[in-house]
Formats: sequence, structure tokens, C-alpha cells
Amino acid sequence: QAGADLEDILSRVKKLMEHPEFTLKNPNRLRSVVSMFAANVTGFHKADGSGYAFMADMVLEVDKLNPQVASRLALSFGTWAKLDSSRQALVKDQLQMLNGKKDDLSKDTYEVVSKIAAA
Repeated sequence: QAGADLEDILSRVKKLMEHPEFTLKNPNRLRSVVSMFAANVTGFHKADGSGYAFMADMVLEVDKLNPQVASRLALSFGTWAKLDSSRQALVKDQLQMLNGKKDDLSKDTYEVVSKIAAA
């Protein structure tokens, strides 16, 4: 469902995350929703940057629970240089925000974020 090509996919993903069986503590469930959203071109790369902001928030939240999964989620920003200039700027904003939270991020997640931002 998180991979559906729908205009309102981000709100649908957030609704899926409200399901009683969903938890950020379960890596498989997290990946099945959040990682699928990151692979959703329409939703993740929405021109308003909402997909990028959502993913950055997820990286911050998940990093407290499971740094390995959070660092993998952060890899979803890795293709930013191939995007158009307006989307590049939106991704860079999120990467800068994450970089500014160095003290709040695990070593692994910070390393991924800083390498992507420097690329």
C-alpha cells in the first residue's frame, strides 16, 4: 500500500502507521511501510518536499530505537544529486537538519547522513 502511486500516499502511510499492529520497534513492519514509501517516486519525491521531511523525521525517531535501520532509511536520500534543482534543495535542507542533530544521532546514522550530504 505504501508503494501505491497516489497523490495522497503520505497521508495513507501515516494512517497505516496508526494501525494497532504497526510499531517502529519491529524492523520488518517498519521497512514494509516506511522503506516502501521511500521507494515510491510519486510520494517520496513530491514537489513540496513533504516526503523528504517525513523520511528525515523517521530517521530521527527510528535512530533512537534501531540505529542500523535508521541508517538504512537515511540511504533513501542518496540519490539527491540526480534530482532536479528544486528537489535537490529540499533534500539538502533535510540533510542539513539531520547533520545539525549530530549529538542526537547514532554514529552509524550520522556517518551515512554526513556522507550523503557531502556528495
